[in-house]
Amino acid sequence: MDFNFSDEQNLIAETVRDFATNRLESVAEKMDKEDYWPADLFRELGELGLLGPTIEERYGGAESDYFTQTIILEELAKVSPAFALSVGAHSNLMLDNLSRNGTEEQKSKYLPKLVTGEYTGSLCLTEPGSGSDALGMKTTAKLQGDFYHLNGSKTFITNAPIADVGIVYAKTSPNKGKRGITAFVLDLNSDGVTRGKKMEKMGMRGSLTGELFFDDVKVPVENIMGQLDQGHKIVMSGLSAERATLAGISLGISEAVSQMALNYSLEREQFDQKIANFQMVQAKLANMYVESMTSKLLVYYAVSKVMENHGVNREPAASIYYAAEKSTKLALDAIQILGGYGYMKEYKVEKFMRDAKLLEIGAGTSEIRKLIIARDLIRTGDFS
Repeated sequence: MDFNFSDEQNLIAETVRDFATNRLESVAEKMDKEDYWPADLFRELGELGLLGPTIEERYGGAESDYFTQTIILEELAKVSPAFALSVGAHSNLMLDNLSRNGTEEQKSKYLPKLVTGEYTGSLCLTEPGSGSDALGMKTTAKLQGDFYHLNGSKTFITNAPIADVGIVYAKTSPNKGKRGITAFVLDLNSDGVTRGKKMEKMGMRGSLTGELFFDDVKVPVENIMGQLDQGHKIVMSGLSAERATLAGISLGISEAVSQMALNYSLEREQFDQKIANFQMVQAKLANMYVESMTSKLLVYYAVSKVMENHGVNREPAASIYYAAEKSTKLALDAIQILGGYGYMKEYKVEKFMRDAKLLEIGAGTSEIRKLIIARDLIRTGDFS
């Protein structure tokens, strides 16, 4: 395993870091306070060529890999995990999915505008009655002539209030249960599509989340992504890449809060000395370093496994399970080191703590991730 980045990846990391520091930092507080989405910065990121890292060059993408995608999300999350989340939902859940499974016509029509940020994308899977049981959906699509008629709803959808195009899953053969699901590429401004109010969240504010309602929406047959009744395979193949790359957001959070804690400990004085001299603080800082670096190694390892095989389950589940829980813990540790100041919004550590928690829930809860790991271990009988 070689986790040394290429010169191109180092340049991308530097570019994203510069963008996050000089452009994103100035609106991060407004995003959190007002649940504000900076559409101009999203398009600016597209102009920099950073919204389609895994997309082929002929569609305007960088034609790179999941390491590059993870790096982008990690660097953005050091300043705004919320912005990183919406970018990840757009770039990985939507663009990468469409790139891997769409027809040439679908890719030619949508990818160029999604890569530049002219269009915003969204993955529409979760429903009010099916969270962890994502394939237990109720939304249906019935064929009538040359169109499928889509009826149902989706909830907790990242980018739903602003998305132009989405990948929508619906049951086309309800009698087949989970093996009767089909994926559709859908213009979310189509007649019959209604957007609910954006949802007010504890954290990740500025990354807009909402509901989508489908009332007899006419979807052309040619908008089927992949094969009829094979949507469950697309869902499962996408989850591995989603988990591994989105774990990069947890890495960014862990590094950001750990740096805040270290900086504060080197400045804050109590009992006539820097608190960094106190052994209890030193022990906490040491643990933060070890846990942050362990998360990074596990996430990078998982990304490398996904790049070899989209069908892997154990490694991506393990990476986001560990990295997400540690990012929440490290944010709480940083708050403890900052003391009363850590509890104040002025120091921003509490925002990262609120943001971190979502990664323990989205893309499968920590509990589901542990089940995936255990079942894979039992199935293979192999810990290696």
